[in-house]
Amino acid sequence: MRRVLFILIVFTVCLKSFSQQIDYEIKQNIHYYNDSINKLDSYINKRCVLDIYYPKNYKNFATIVWIHGGGLTSWQKEIPEELKNKGVAIVSINYRLYPKVKSPNYIEDTAAAVAWTFNNIQKYGGNNQLIFVSGHSAGGYLASMIGLDKKWLAVHEVDANSIAGLIPFSGHAITHFTVREERGIIGTQPIIDDLAPLYHVRADAPPLLLITGDRELELLGRYEENAYLMRMMKVVGHTKTVLYELDGYDHNMTQPAFPLLLNEVTRITKAKNN
Repeated sequence: MRRVLFILIVFTVCLKSFSQQIDYEIKQNIHYYNDSINKLDSYINKRCVLDIYYPKNYKNFATIVWIHGGGLTSWQKEIPEELKNKGVAIVSINYRLYPKVKSPNYIEDTAAAVAWTFNNIQKYGGNNQLIFVSGHSAGGYLASMIGLDKKWLAVHEVDANSIAGLIPFSGHAITHFTVREERGIIGTQPIIDDLAPLYHVRADAPPLLLITGDRELELLGRYEENAYLMRMMKVVGHTKTVLYELDGYDHNMTQPAFPLLLNEVTRITKAKNN
């Protein structure tokens, strides 16, 4: 534990020193659906937007698509302070919410926003081979869904295997409790169907870093879901799945998880550049 903490502290200090030489800019409320779709649906036009925070005078940077949580029913896009000034771009997305829409609309929106990132990040100086997808809680669920079930990005002619890394924070691995609520199923009744990341385990998926809070403090069985996902990914032959359990932290475990996310981005970026 002390060794991991020391490594993360050194990593954070190095990033801060590096990032002080870079200027950043933010563009807000960019529509990720095209004009024809926005004109047809006022809720899409209002809700389906993203912000991009990116280095201005630095090229070929990695990008983290950050997906907010809120149970698929609430919350807004944000650029986490812990990810700012770290030499990477952050694309923070909104998506439509239940009960105004039902599944799979929020998954479709997430895929559209990630596809926008693949198609546009080079205009801002980024590398579209270094796009990472992450998010907390419902955002972690959505990250896993569009990364493991290839059909969502395929609609936009993007191969999910082009994602450089998936890093969900405390995301459902079974079918999300809000999806179950839509069907009249109580939150303590676990379901695994085609709207569960676990349903789509595959050997050729992008690198997968699963991070949860303490199993005794997390929501319901969130750690155990992720442990099962890790095990099944390994069973099918995926060699790049890792699970971290953050002892002493409950579901709101983003603060200690952000350095792990940044460390994973740096690790994979260095490997791709070598």
